[in-house]
Amino acid sequence: MVGLGTWQFGSRGWGWGRDFGPADANAIVARARELGVNLFDTAEVYGGGESERVLGAALRAAPAGGPEPFIATKVWPTRVLARQVRAAAARSLARLGVERVGLYQVHWPNPLAPIGPVMAGMRALTEEGRIGAVGVSNFSLTRWKRAEAALGAPVVSNQVSYSLLHRDPERGLVPHAQAAGRTVIAYSPLAQGLLSGRYGPGGARPGGYRRANRLFATGNLRRLAPVLDVLGQVAAAHGASPAQVVLAWVLRGPNVVVIPGAKSVRQVEENAAAADITLRPDEVAALEEAAASFRPVLGLRALAARLLNR
Repeated sequence: MVGLGTWQFGSRGWGWGRDFGPADANAIVARARELGVNLFDTAEVYGGGESERVLGAALRAAPAGGPEPFIATKVWPTRVLARQVRAAAARSLARLGVERVGLYQVHWPNPLAPIGPVMAGMRALTEEGRIGAVGVSNFSLTRWKRAEAALGAPVVSNQVSYSLLHRDPERGLVPHAQAAGRTVIAYSPLAQGLLSGRYGPGGARPGGYRRANRLFATGNLRRLAPVLDVLGQVAAAHGASPAQVVLAWVLRGPNVVVIPGAKSVRQVEENAAAADITLRPDEVAALEEAAASFRPVLGLRALAARLLNR
């Protein structure tokens, strides 16, 4: 399944108010609905709540018809008490303009607070019918299982960074999802656009949030060239774009969905079409071999994030 991530809505670091705005968001969401995209992911922290407001308005403006949109949002990990979780959910629902969301997720684990009170808040929201299901985000397998034990019911999903360049979820999270009937929601499946081919050597200069991402440093872009070469070859064989091939790679197994962002109608159309691409085993092997040879130089922030997620 291909959903739509909406961190970009309302976030100046992704060009909101400069490269695109509310009219574009309305068009993106309307076209996504037309294409059968039905999962829309946001969070209370995105744009300081603006992402939820923009998404809610765009969904209300979209033409009627089709199944009801499945909205997923997230609570920030500083909400450590049940009453704080419930209050945060109420604010998110108000910004979205809905009475219920399909999935409510804990955005990050909080290593300084027990998960029990948070799950108590989630349990109350479920019983009140304000959320359909509980998920987590950026949780290790151990923390995921601990959250489920505290909830006393399935924690149906774990939203994590998962791409051809970041395959850590395959070591535990994806097998667990397949065995237990859970779902891994892959964010940054294009590595924040790094694998789109747009930012290779001689390509566009990264701005906004990408400027702070060490993967977009000039030296790392040079190291990425062999991966982009293979991506280009596979994409040409399918009459597709490199971004579509990368999304198809993430979607190749069961129990995984992707939520790439989009800042234009063309991007959401391209993302949705990736679900129709089936990669041959030899193409998958070639992509994985090229990606395995990529050795980026990471900053301390990136290394700390990787360690936190273990």
